[in-house]
Amino acid sequence: QVQLVESGGGLVQAGGSLRLSCAASGRTFSNYAMGWFRQAPGKEREFVAAISRSGGGTYYADSVKCRFTISRDNAKNTVYLQMNSLKPEDTAVYYCAAELWGSVGGSSPSPHSYAYWGQGTQVTVSS
Repeated sequence: QVQLVESGGGLVQAGGSLRLSCAASGRTFSNYAMGWFRQAPGKEREFVAAISRSGGGTYYADSVKCRFTISRDNAKNTVYLQMNSLKPEDTAVYYCAAELWGSVGGSSPSPHSYAYWGQGTQVTVSS
């Protein structure tokens, strides 16, 4: 199995930027499609973005399209989420997730597609 550790969260003003990182260990990172999800207090876990095993394919939730960018560095076993033009409604705990032999597509937004999850990192956007 793969272990995932997120970092890079924090407090930022609206309009600002943050870059989240998710470091993976334990298995061949390039065998996993990766996703980012978020969960705000009192709300269900929400899909944010996904990236294919090679990094050549990406998929975004409409709410973050054109503001967030997902990328990965398979040599560093790390996936990133660059978040720009942040809004207060982006406030949540952000989780990375891994799907063995997964691909980017219609199943990417479903949390059930991912077997492995990190512990989450808090992002707070002040108005």
